[in-house]
Amino acid sequence: MSSLVKEDLEKKLFKPLSQNLCEFIEIEFSVQDRYYLCVSVTKNEEVKIIMVKHYRIGLDEKYEVTKKWSLNDLQMIDGKEADTDNPFFDLHFKKVYSLEAYSCASKYAFARTVNKLNHAYLKKDLQIVNFDSTYINDDSIWSSNNKDCLVLMRICFYAFNLVCLSLCPLPL
Repeated sequence: MSSLVKEDLEKKLFKPLSQNLCEFIEIEFSVQDRYYLCVSVTKNEEVKIIMVKHYRIGLDEKYEVTKKWSLNDLQMIDGKEADTDNPFFDLHFKKVYSLEAYSCASKYAFARTVNKLNHAYLKKDLQIVNFDSTYINDDSIWSSNNKDCLVLMRICFYAFNLVCLSLCPLPL
């Protein structure tokens, strides 16, 4: 489903703006409408963070840009709590925007993409706080191109260890 939405977003919104859509996540912003937080790169190699409203008119899908920022203006991404599985995060520009991703995995996918594009294009000191750095940095042993599976893989690893430990007899 998400690949179809990405293809539709690219075709109807980003290609006409001469931008390459790198990542998008669904965010909980309004009860009535769907919103996506997108990261794109322009022809001039500027990285943009764009909030898009998705709605339908009849059978036609429509997308409207509601907010637009430059990655250069982003000061910090705050994941709220690194130790808990929550979808909440803040984007710190001149103003702080509190957002809720559709899932914790999508929140991490967004932060990974922003971090990767920052290293590729800006190389500025972008603060990414209250995230587990194991899932954010590409140099970790857990990094993968299969972005949404990272969290699941780590949870399975810990669960396996817990099962093994629980089966070990305790010395008396």
